[in-house]
Amino acid sequence: MEIKALLMGLSDNVVTCITDVKAGEKVAYRKGDEVLCVEAAEDIPYCHKIALTDLAEGADIIKYDESIGRISCPIERGGLVDHTNLFSVPRDYDAEW
Repeated sequence: MEIKALLMGLSDNVVTCITDVKAGEKVAYRKGDEVLCVEAAEDIPYCHKIALTDLAEGADIIKYDESIGRISCPIERGGLVDHTNLFSVPRDYDAEW
């Protein structure tokens, strides 16, 4: 199966598509030695993120094993995660050490 997305961290809840993906298409990605798939719920443009699970409004988006922001509306498994539904959340990095 052709790999169409990259998982950046083992705890990530999104993958990044390395090609344009059409709704209904199976998107294969590697997680360690496994090849897993998620079906695109909608068209996903090249270099955009696709949700690996159903995500509730306000959920953290995890990429590189880190929160990169929260979503402003529910996103179903296979849905597009981008600037229209993802917003930044200020972090106190000094306090995290």
